[in-house]
Amino acid sequence: MLTLKLLRESPDFVIRRLAVKNFDAKAIVENVIALDDKRKALQTESDALLAQQKKAAAAIGQLMKEGKKAEAEAAKAEVATIKARSSELLKEADATVEELQKQLVLLPNLPCEIVPEGKGAEDNLVVKMGGPEVNLPEGALPHWDLAKKYDIIDFDLGVKITGAGFPVYKGKGARLQRALINFFLDRNTAAGYREVEPPVMVNAASGFGTGQLPDKEGQMYFAPLDGFYMVPTAEVPVTNIFRDVILGADDFPQKLTAYTPCFRREAGSYGKDVRGLNRLHQFDKVEIVRIEKPENSYAALDEMIAHVEGLVNALGLKYRILRLCGGDMSFTSAITYDFELWSAAQGRWLEISSVSNFESYQANRLKCRYKDENGKTQLVHTLNGSSLALPRVVAALLEDNQKDGYIEIPGVLRPYTGFDRID
Repeated sequence: MLTLKLLRESPDFVIRRLAVKNFDAKAIVENVIALDDKRKALQTESDALLAQQKKAAAAIGQLMKEGKKAEAEAAKAEVATIKARSSELLKEADATVEELQKQLVLLPNLPCEIVPEGKGAEDNLVVKMGGPEVNLPEGALPHWDLAKKYDIIDFDLGVKITGAGFPVYKGKGARLQRALINFFLDRNTAAGYREVEPPVMVNAASGFGTGQLPDKEGQMYFAPLDGFYMVPTAEVPVTNIFRDVILGADDFPQKLTAYTPCFRREAGSYGKDVRGLNRLHQFDKVEIVRIEKPENSYAALDEMIAHVEGLVNALGLKYRILRLCGGDMSFTSAITYDFELWSAAQGRWLEISSVSNFESYQANRLKCRYKDENGKTQLVHTLNGSSLALPRVVAALLEDNQKDGYIEIPGVLRPYTGFDRID
């Protein structure tokens, strides 16, 4: 959430920067400032009435001592009138503050200055490409056909049990899932991230804290009886560990990693992009989260990008890194880098990680702060990244490593899988 201070001091800057995200903020910014002006006016009137009430209340005692009963009764009536008006002002002020907050959360995060302008994925900037070229054998198959051929993922069985987008992993397919999760977690903890195992259901306060609410209700699965949301990413519960926390100046960096299943309704998805593992309602993902001092957050972002790149290189897959344009960024992000793997069998790029710096946007919603060296309370910066999301990693691994009659397992995974091929 953007701060009221920023909107009041630099409204034109906010409007201009949010235009990079193709968001017209003018009316909301003006409304927020007007509501804040109203809140201040109500507070001024309330303070004046309180002073008047204290003066009148003090006079009542003196008038009673002097035997001026009629004048004392008039003063009591004045106090009652003031109290009634004060009560009205309090209700109006509360309603104004509530409306102001509702307006504030409608504003997305400001994009960083180096975020390119653009309306969608076609305007994202490729900043790096790497990994080996993929040479497929004749008659190469997409992963959904490979999964059926080797009986490692059953999409039809998932439809029977639950519905489309809930695959069943079988045999070596299930082992490969577990191997990837453990490999990613081991690499993350070796890089200094502390492993946590958070809940996979969160309350509304947690959803609000990281910006999923009120922006993405329609994309999350909801249990109305309990008011819990299934997590769309481990970012939500892990980052909320720091909700309402004040860190010390020496408590940085905070580096956490977690594996969770993730649940997304993916409302509106259709067509070829939903084939096989390309787009699921339930999938496994390992996440990294960092809490940093503002002056260190962009160096931390670079470290996270390098770490994710190391994971992809270790798997021996062809990849590219994109800096997302304003129109393709999330509501909460200040800057995002996407990692994509090349699927030669499908002839397309598959997104497998987003690494983002949210600067102080999430922290302001979370009320996550720290005391600096001077004892002053400041907002932290929050960052997170997928390291990695499994479905499309598995898709690329199966497709790009298919040989004549088997699928080869990358060397780094063999200690985890216990086998070197799927046949």
